[in-house]
Amino acid sequence: MRYSLFFIFSFLFIFQSWCQNDFSLFKYRHVGPIRGGRVTAVTGVPLEPSTFYMGATGGGLWKSRDYGTSWDNISDGFFETPSIGAIAVATKDPNILYVGTGSDGLRSNVITGKGMYKSIDAGQNWIHVGLKKTGQIGRVLIHPNDHNIAYAAALGNPFKANAERGLYQTKDGGKTWKNVLFISETVGISDVEFLPGNPQIMFASAWKAERKPWTIISGGTVSEGGIYKSYDGGSSWEKITVGLPKELIGKIDLELCPADSKLVYALIEAPGAEGGLYKSNDQGQSFALISNEATIRTRPFYYTNLKVDPTDPKNVFVMATGYYKSTDGGKNWNRMQSPHGDNHDMWINPNDPNLFIQSNDGGANVTHNGGKTWSTQFNQPTAELYQVEVDDQVPYWLYGGQQDNYTTIAVPSMAPYALQDGNRGWIINTGGCETGPAVPKPGDHNIVYANCKGRFKVFDKRTGLERSYDVGAANMYGHNPKDLKFRFQRVSPIHVSPHDPKVIYHTSQYVHKTLDEGKTWEIISPDLTAFELDKQVISGSPITRDITGEEFYSTIYAIRESPIDSGQIWVGSNDGPVHMTQRRREKLAKCDSFKTSWWR
Repeated sequence: MRYSLFFIFSFLFIFQSWCQNDFSLFKYRHVGPIRGGRVTAVTGVPLEPSTFYMGATGGGLWKSRDYGTSWDNISDGFFETPSIGAIAVATKDPNILYVGTGSDGLRSNVITGKGMYKSIDAGQNWIHVGLKKTGQIGRVLIHPNDHNIAYAAALGNPFKANAERGLYQTKDGGKTWKNVLFISETVGISDVEFLPGNPQIMFASAWKAERKPWTIISGGTVSEGGIYKSYDGGSSWEKITVGLPKELIGKIDLELCPADSKLVYALIEAPGAEGGLYKSNDQGQSFALISNEATIRTRPFYYTNLKVDPTDPKNVFVMATGYYKSTDGGKNWNRMQSPHGDNHDMWINPNDPNLFIQSNDGGANVTHNGGKTWSTQFNQPTAELYQVEVDDQVPYWLYGGQQDNYTTIAVPSMAPYALQDGNRGWIINTGGCETGPAVPKPGDHNIVYANCKGRFKVFDKRTGLERSYDVGAANMYGHNPKDLKFRFQRVSPIHVSPHDPKVIYHTSQYVHKTLDEGKTWEIISPDLTAFELDKQVISGSPITRDITGEEFYSTIYAIRESPIDSGQIWVGSNDGPVHMTQRRREKLAKCDSFKTSWWR
């Protein structure tokens, strides 16, 4: 009897908890993937050569104590944002760290920064030390002789003008900050560097930048951007113009070399042949263009990353879509092999230039031999996932598009057996590409409906083969969206009807419907977007075009059919409007007729 009462009371407790939506007994657990995502900032510790730090664009701050063999998150529970822009370690005391939040790669889905953080125990604990409204912070610099003096290069709010842009200095360990170089509410500071051996002499670069959902603004007139020099630790600044672009100038990354303090390198976004690598032989008094090689300046708002070997100024590295090295001071370039494409940052150990860390869209990697071999990226769960779908297996698998990787992915809710890394290591490709989504077919999980930047795919997990049934978005790159028949966003939704698994919806500015897995398509709606003409532009101004589809405005971004009412469909577009349609039932003799209309 007492057992019966026990089970009855247990059931009543669970039922009551369920009715009150009390999920406190459930805990989140990590199921994967452990494959890394985009890392935008890295650094190392010269006094502790096995120690490295990496900051992800949306995955927080991580630390390795074993040359990248393993990574531990050190920002969770402390930081208000997972987006890391810059990391700095004090030269004489590696316990002192400053971190600026907000990545400087201004994609349309960039996460806004929340200011500066500081640790005095090598990352075990953190305190917020101000600059919360500055937006993105692209560089943090600590005085080599006094870690209470530090600088933060604030790009500003990526989506609007703000007065908090500029170069900030603290002299009291982050308690207070002073804006020592302010250009305007639309121009921020992208980089700051000391002259090796004399931290009173400094260089900074100004960048006019703003992100709109439909375009990227990178650069302006030379009066709005460029290179500045200070002789008094940042109290005053003079602008350098000799040898630099004359009309338009964009993002700039600066590098100086301890082995030769006369040299200053600058990787500059500028129109046509004016853009490229510039070099000064007189501590920045004048510059000369060394190389306008196109490959070292691709997508400048997203990259423009330069590094120089601290022991040999002839060895210059550039991180862009590819990863390049020059051994003659920037005149000629050879492509290096990093574990993943799209490269963002690098730190070289000043005591051993063959030991360095490099970051890219797949994570962070450490090399002991100058880039011949690298540590793995399958040890850092920093993936950016656009959405999650589940199949009807038991146990079920989870599907999604992992940004910056080559296919959509699936991971099991419970690994079938130990592989790669026990219960965390399972990952399979499921077609499409990074943008997703990946939607398993109800009743047959081996078939996955996947998207790749507006292109509809049908992937078979058993064979690894994929069929393409594009509605009409075979090539979205380079186009003005107003000229396209169908405006598919990079992240175009796919939705299977909860009432009939043969019915699949896919969206551009219209709702598309297929009954045969994409072989044929029917348009079942009018244009359900606002379609404001001033938003239909070629993305990228005033210097560099950047048209990858993520800037396509006036597209349907979300769709769901009611699980209760067949035919009731809701959609939302990325320019604002939400629409709903439902079938109105009218009795006609012995049968029903269905009429469809869309309501805003």
